[in-house]
Amino acid sequence: MSISLNFRRMVMFAGFIPVLISCSEKKGSHADPSTPGATTSPVEINPPNANYKPAFEGQTRINGIKTQTAYKATVITSSLASPWGIASLPDGRFLITEKAGRMRIVHSSGSVSEPISGVPQVNASGQGGLLGLCLDPDFVSNRMVYWSFSEPGNLTAIAKAKLSADERAFENVTVIYRATPAYGGSNHYGGRVVFDRNGNLLASTGERSDMTTRVQAQSVSSGLGKIVRITKDGQPVAGNPFLGQAGARPELYSIGHRNPQGLAFHPVTGDLWESEHGPKGGDELNRVQEGANYGWPTITYGIEYSGQRVGEGIQQMEGMTQPVYYWDPVVSPSGMTFYSGDRIPEWRNNLFIGALSGMHIIRLVIEDNKVTAEERLLTDENQRFRDITQGADGALYAVTDQGRLYRIDKE
Repeated sequence: MSISLNFRRMVMFAGFIPVLISCSEKKGSHADPSTPGATTSPVEINPPNANYKPAFEGQTRINGIKTQTAYKATVITSSLASPWGIASLPDGRFLITEKAGRMRIVHSSGSVSEPISGVPQVNASGQGGLLGLCLDPDFVSNRMVYWSFSEPGNLTAIAKAKLSADERAFENVTVIYRATPAYGGSNHYGGRVVFDRNGNLLASTGERSDMTTRVQAQSVSSGLGKIVRITKDGQPVAGNPFLGQAGARPELYSIGHRNPQGLAFHPVTGDLWESEHGPKGGDELNRVQEGANYGWPTITYGIEYSGQRVGEGIQQMEGMTQPVYYWDPVVSPSGMTFYSGDRIPEWRNNLFIGALSGMHIIRLVIEDNKVTAEERLLTDENQRFRDITQGADGALYAVTDQGRLYRIDKE
């Protein structure tokens, strides 16, 4: 059967909606013969909000690429309520958080469990709620789960608990970390958590958005606007870069972040990568290095929503790390994952990011820590993609604000 370039929907039983996607390029497009699927024009065609000059070639509006392997996206279920985070269980099922404060297990067949009891109360107003989650590296033996959430006291908190044998409850729920100070606003909680190769937990916190708090992203005495590195018990990791610095919080790993909603480790290098929301323009992709300052709000490629410049309107400063890549206009990057499977070989080690306002899944080809090509997947679905992960079967799975769980794999 021939497959058109546009997404084609077919009627299926049990509520499954497959979307078939072509691998061919549009006739007449300009391709780089050295890279299959590469084009000579960027995927972003809209004018930027700010006419700022990038610090280096390829930092924004990189040329596009088109997947050559035929693949399809299938809606596994559409009955979730504002899912925020997804983690792949060893048996192929998924543990999924819902913003309002529920956590459920979803089967690859589409069946959705009742909410698991024991989740602490969340403050779900604004951008808050039950946020990202991850499994303990030793989950098979200890059944421990870690998650980020906005506590009723208006701060980003990290909790851990054991999933009961019958999977109906969380046992011995403990809050192991709080990103203080608390603030009465309801935006920019950050909210992703991932484990590194040493079994330490990396967590992202937002700077809480408002003018009064955003400056704390630059303060080493505040937990806002940071990546923190803690043990499974919430203690600072020995060797953290700010340990011993006067007035600095020992859990800090990097500073100068706005609203980081994406964290993922590169499967080969082990480097930590992070995506964060900019203001009007200036969404960022960063390779997170120990002790680095990523600049917000001192430097940014975005502007205020009012159209005014942010601070002094500068994009580069000595001692502040440049983003590897940025978007203007914004795409609102959220959860992300590196593809380490072999089902679609051309995707191997590519980074996939859910885009909220962009309403697509971003595919980035990264070579030598630089973005070399960008693709936008599932644009016709009109979904706000909140998180994405690789399943036990090697396929990609993504959740959307509108309540869908997608499976994305070769045909």
